[in-house]
Amino acid sequence: MASSRFYLASLLLCVLAIHLAESHHVLEHQKLTRESTDGSPVSESAVVTALNCGGACVIRCSKSSRPNLCKRACGTCCARCKCVPPGTYGNYDSCPCYAALTTRGGAHKCP
Repeated sequence: MASSRFYLASLLLCVLAIHLAESHHVLEHQKLTRESTDGSPVSESAVVTALNCGGACVIRCSKSSRPNLCKRACGTCCARCKCVPPGTYGNYDSCPCYAALTTRGGAHKCP
């Protein structure tokens, strides 16, 4: 019984190590090739959030009174813009596309 737990733990650690190595490779590639619309390089934090919309939206919506609705809206915005502003509120200057998306009524679509 103990040996099967050891093998399972070893397998999980190997999968985690492979995943981290692949994500680091993708991050480095995007950091070198990605530029914003005005031609200036995109910040490293914007590239990281583009790789993991789900994780970035969990952080962004952590203090929301309606977290499921917030995560759904954030996920849609992240998929379109490939970035999520840092923090739980504001900071739209770090992701202008995210700030530009509005509802039909003119309110911010993205939390």
